[in-house]
Amino acid sequence: MGPPRAVIDAVQDQLGALAGEPTALGGGITNHNFRARFGDREVVLRIAGHETELLGIDRASEHVATQAAAKLGIAPAVLAFIPEHSCLVTAFVPGVPLADTVLREPPALTEVARALRAFHEHAPSLPASFAVPQIARDYLALARERGAELPQPAWDAARLAERIAAALTGPEHDVVPCHDDLLAANVLGDGGRIWLVDWEYAGMGDRYFDLGNLSINNGFTDADDRALLAAYWDEPCSDRRFAALRLMRSMSDVREALWGVLQRAISELDFDFSDYADRHLRRLAATTADPRFEGWLRDAASP
Repeated sequence: MGPPRAVIDAVQDQLGALAGEPTALGGGITNHNFRARFGDREVVLRIAGHETELLGIDRASEHVATQAAAKLGIAPAVLAFIPEHSCLVTAFVPGVPLADTVLREPPALTEVARALRAFHEHAPSLPASFAVPQIARDYLALARERGAELPQPAWDAARLAERIAAALTGPEHDVVPCHDDLLAANVLGDGGRIWLVDWEYAGMGDRYFDLGNLSINNGFTDADDRALLAAYWDEPCSDRRFAALRLMRSMSDVREALWGVLQRAISELDFDFSDYADRHLRRLAATTADPRFEGWLRDAASP
């Protein structure tokens, strides 16, 4: 099934006539994505899935963030935004997701670190906020409203988010514009440059969430994390910064696990959200059982 006719008509009004048939793009589990040609432009249509606003997605914030990232040269250009159809149209770029082995080494590691810092420091304020403790509370409340059975580890995860947030204070944790969803599929390479795509969760949050989210989603080791932080700050990694990143890896799993719990209750997609939530809860439990975890909390809170 292709994009709705009303969406095609709205895009044609801005970009010119549709040429050929749109092609569905795989990989997403929240939205419907299509590659198409309108006028002389090859584009990607992103059409929001069912009730995605319940996941904390703010389409206006996505639009602002994608435009800002495009101006910084780290995301494809925004060609149209049609809020009445929850549709964002961006230029198509011929990139492919970077293998984690490539992403963990220079030059890709350095380029992604610098792209994130540029966005954190130069993008405008975004209309949405992104604070995992609040997101966790909201996800659990909505899932319970929809009749979902909530396992004890889900409640434990929400409490852990509060504990981690309490340890992360100081200027480096002031809210800045963030991407907040740095899965492997959202970091593309085209052979010459790296693109960050899919800004739907973008909001004002802690920059270390982006760094920890990138790390855990792409299999970074301790050494990789230190290299990422050194590239991001352009100076050697400190124990405090390393601890903050490792804690934010856990914060990322809190969000992913409880996202899966809520999706299980609201989504119409044919996807095993129960398994998704359980995998992240198990990884979270393994991380918090690491004997270094309490030390990270102390180090992250140190001056």
